[in-house]
Amino acid sequence: MDEAQSLTENLKREWTDRYVEVNPEVAELRRFQGIVGRVITVNYNNKAVIDFQDGGWYDIAASEQYLRKLDPAEAKAKYDPKANSAQPYPEKQG
Repeated sequence: MDEAQSLTENLKREWTDRYVEVNPEVAELRRFQGIVGRVITVNYNNKAVIDFQDGGWYDIAASEQYLRKLDPAEAKAKYDPKANSAQPYPEKQG
């Protein structure tokens, strides 16, 4: 395994399945301010793929400069896994 793959694998272990909030001081991330997201995975560009409960997945640098890890117990209460469309069998709408 080369160094780049090793870094990506380490980031995956650190960030995958974590609940996060964005750093509101980063202007381009303010639209997600106050929303709890769950990191689905980390891609090979070292970006966390995050579900912010709106049906889309967003890639944001897997770094504490951009993301803040939340306490799992607190965050789970604020995160609705059925709010997004990425379910194996989503509930029917309407």
